[in-house]
Amino acid sequence: MSNALIGLLSTLLATNQPAALSNLIAQNTGISVSIPDPNDPVEKEFRRLMAEDDAAQDEVDTWIVDAETRRAQGDSTGMISLKARMNQRFDKVRKGYTAFISRHPGHVGARLAYGSFLSDLAEEHAAFEQFQKAADLDPKNPAAWNNLANYHGHNGSPRKAFECYGKALALKPLEAVYYQNLATVLFAFRRDATNYFHTTLDDVFAKSLALYRRALELDPGNFLLASDLAMTYYGIPAPQTANPHADQQARQRLTREALAAWETCLKLARNDKERQGVHVHFARVYINANRFAEARHSLAQVVHPDFDLVKTNLLKKLASREHPPPPPAVSPTTR
Repeated sequence: MSNALIGLLSTLLATNQPAALSNLIAQNTGISVSIPDPNDPVEKEFRRLMAEDDAAQDEVDTWIVDAETRRAQGDSTGMISLKARMNQRFDKVRKGYTAFISRHPGHVGARLAYGSFLSDLAEEHAAFEQFQKAADLDPKNPAAWNNLANYHGHNGSPRKAFECYGKALALKPLEAVYYQNLATVLFAFRRDATNYFHTTLDDVFAKSLALYRRALELDPGNFLLASDLAMTYYGIPAPQTANPHADQQARQRLTREALAAWETCLKLARNDKERQGVHVHFARVYINANRFAEARHSLAQVVHPDFDLVKTNLLKKLASREHPPPPPAVSPTTR
């Protein structure tokens, strides 16, 4: 990773405004991205290949749903042959990618698409090889670096993930998913982040939240992204210092921020089930904050059968917090 990129990413992590990275890139780089000619015969062939990939994925998804439905009805014959059918269907796509790449080994888009295909099949090392080749062929392709970062994050190499996300962001600083991915890997590998960026654990938590917020600014209608941001608050530990009053104020602030994040999710929810899922999270936050009446009100909104178990468990937790058992009686000391 170049000193310039380290400086840019360190600036991102040293300010409460992740958008500063965008400004720095705009001021200090003149990166251009080439766009393939859609009328080029090779590009037409590549688009047909990707369409075949999508069609295979959709077809297999249909088979899986059908087999699961039949199994729920007592017929397991569909599950027995499912794996073989999937392999046969995907093998056709695999051969299409390998044939295309053998004829056009420098086609970066094909390398990335094939890598994603392999990743979907859980062939991660083979996918990594395609992503690395794409980055070697076109070091200015942000998707290649993002995919490499994803690989390293999933396979326990956080330092390499930080580096690759830094390169992806430097090349495309207005891509929401890159901020989201970096926020996720920072939070997941927070101890590694403190060492890599020479910062504190509290600062890593704050910057992860800031990155999620920046991603949501760039993609404001994304319910799943908003949920990722809200979920992050579960992992932020309550402050414990020598000042109980300050600790209490900090806990209340975190509660307010978490509730506000879930309010955003509620507004973005795409259906009633998602809205009820948000109320489950409202209840959790309220219980943890000892706001029991509000927790009961939130749980009253949850009626979908998929939430029956979690609702039951939260009601038990709520009851135990509202009415904790008395301390055990102390037996008199016999002399």
